[in-house]
Amino acid sequence: MPIPVYYCRYNTARQIAATLLLIAAALLSGPAAAREITDMAGRKIDIPDSIERPLGAQPPITALLYILAPDMVHALNMPFTPGSESFLRPGTENLPIIGSAMGHGRQINPETLLALKPDVAFAWKNAFSDLDPSGIEAPFRKTGIPVVYIKLDTLADWPPALEYVGRLLGREARAKMLADYIRQAMSKVQKATAGIPPSRQVTVYYAETPDGLSTDCNTSFHSEPIALAGGDNVYHCTLKTMMGQERIDMERILMWNPQVIVVQDQMFFDNVALDQRWSRVEAVKSGRLLNVPRKPMNWLDRPPSFTRALGIQWLAHELYPDRFRIDMRAETRNFYRLFFGVELSDVQLTDLLNTHRP
Repeated sequence: MPIPVYYCRYNTARQIAATLLLIAAALLSGPAAAREITDMAGRKIDIPDSIERPLGAQPPITALLYILAPDMVHALNMPFTPGSESFLRPGTENLPIIGSAMGHGRQINPETLLALKPDVAFAWKNAFSDLDPSGIEAPFRKTGIPVVYIKLDTLADWPPALEYVGRLLGREARAKMLADYIRQAMSKVQKATAGIPPSRQVTVYYAETPDGLSTDCNTSFHSEPIALAGGDNVYHCTLKTMMGQERIDMERILMWNPQVIVVQDQMFFDNVALDQRWSRVEAVKSGRLLNVPRKPMNWLDRPPSFTRALGIQWLAHELYPDRFRIDMRAETRNFYRLFFGVELSDVQLTDLLNTHRP
């Protein structure tokens, strides 16, 4: 027997009304404003006295929560690198993938937020987030969830960000331990590479796509690790968009003739030596192609995260082995134990540090 049209309309209207009631309930019964704080964008925000279900609005923020309070992470913005399960805490691979706030791929929607019931959302404060904060905050405003901005423009921002969020979540001791490691790593690399005259800096090209013809400016936050490691990113310009990955041509690469190529795409790494055009580049001729470690998160970029504290040590050692001497196996094992809570096997270490062409 066919369902009457008026019944379908009534049923649809009832579903819409139910959804509106859920959103209204969320707005009315959202977390009680027990304390006022000033976030890292300088805004006064009311948040619960005790945060139990924080949510990261973008990948770098969720990465911060993951290392600081893994038991409080209930969702991911994007998947970890495929094949990373053994590098993660148990159960992480089963967390739902919910997308991100504005400008970071798949977007979070209000229905997802209602299901997760976060009491606070932490959002990424950077130079580009200031362009349209209303877009970032929109899904959270609809459900009455307070948004707290965390400043993460550079690697140097990570220690104070960890300490700030650590205070809000009651994880001060762990926050200090992680922040101290990052500060010490940056200091070690800076001391080792300080004083290198521009004429003696290793020139580096940052290849990000399968054809190697997308890259980022030397002033971009995406390529910051190259500068921190003492390298000279050959693409001198100013970042135009948050995404980066600007297209260039082979003629410019041949003109730059970089000594080292930092590679972000496995296909490019596997095939570049077979391409006659690239075979004329000094880095390819000398075999100085560096395949960035990516498990469970990229050591340098996309997302830019705390892993750069290890990545800059790896890169500085590769660029200046005489200046920056380090046992990368021991340092990597220590880093993964501290930040990811996992003990690496010898096989895993070899897999991570297999960054050169055979």
